[in-house]
Amino acid sequence: MNAALEIRGLKKSFGGIAVTQDVHLTMEPGERRLIIGPNGAGKTTLFGLIAGEIRPDAGSIRIFGQDVTRMTVPARARCGLSRTYQIITLFPQDTLAHNVVLGLLAVASLRHNPVTLLRRHTALHDRAVELLEGVGLGSKAMHRVADVSYGEQRRVELAIGLAQAPRLLLLDEPLAGLSQDERTVVQRLIAQVPRETAILMIEHDMDVALEFAEQITVLHYGKVLVEGDRKTVVEHPKTREIYLGH
Repeated sequence: MNAALEIRGLKKSFGGIAVTQDVHLTMEPGERRLIIGPNGAGKTTLFGLIAGEIRPDAGSIRIFGQDVTRMTVPARARCGLSRTYQIITLFPQDTLAHNVVLGLLAVASLRHNPVTLLRRHTALHDRAVELLEGVGLGSKAMHRVADVSYGEQRRVELAIGLAQAPRLLLLDEPLAGLSQDERTVVQRLIAQVPRETAILMIEHDMDVALEFAEQITVLHYGKVLVEGDRKTVVEHPKTREIYLGH
């Protein structure tokens, strides 16, 4: 079976600064993997490279055996990749449902029709409401994003990430800025994502992250410093030195 994600020799520099340095990483289908590292380690840049928002200087990226290194963002979505962002990227004046409908369009044949009226496509709206119900927001589907809480907006982003039925889901700090109660809700929703979807997550809350992860990759100055299961990584002296502080 092909790996969910296979990265080989990935490199990216901005000017004279090497942000991603010869990164190798392999994820199996259904795997839950955590990316950790101090600020400036290159975690979000790595996500941008995987998603196609940033072009690498060298190296390759395969998703379920398909080389996507030079593919566009929409093309990667159609290969089964979806992601959320550290900074919320929703349309605040639109409804929750409409935001999810826009996510559904990424893999719908309807995307090729620039003049169609979305309100006529009730099946898309119904599916959007269904996805919102899955994250506990079905009753607020017709509310504007600007009128719901920050924690609820995080859940809308998760619904959009799942809208495309991804086989590989990238979560960039999905718990950032949430209260303890909101963290618990979002953490439970992530845990309920079916095993058909592999998840690669960046997270700074070590307690939450270590409970989630089966495999952990530690980045430092754009390099993979340590990789392995939770026990191996947490007990590694380099991890303790650069991330845990002792």
